[in-house]
Amino acid sequence: MNQCTAVALLPPPEHVLALSVPARRPEAGHLLCELGEGHDEAHATMLWDEGGRLGSAVWARWRAGQVRLLPLPWCAVRDPRNADAACGRFGGHPSGHDWEVTDPTQDAITRDLARLHPPLFR
Repeated sequence: MNQCTAVALLPPPEHVLALSVPARRPEAGHLLCELGEGHDEAHATMLWDEGGRLGSAVWARWRAGQVRLLPLPWCAVRDPRNADAACGRFGGHPSGHDWEVTDPTQDAITRDLARLHPPLFR
């Protein structure tokens, strides 16, 4: 299945804006949903992982322009093609596991790079 194409803007927190120099204000960043297309829950993307503890990954979840940051545990399902690799989504995520979701844009970029630089893809 293809990756969801939802995008949202995440404005910088008010306290960051208050501490910033007016001439160098931080800008909103864009979020791209990492879930498979057609999911029926809020969109999601992982922002960072502090590692080593349950719920250490911080995810942005959004629906209708409302963004929430949540610490969520990792999905524990193992990739059937590689028993050492687990899914890169949060536990209980909707849609497919990360090995079942493809990003058509990334695939197109990889094909172009392979065509332009074949030695890198042998």
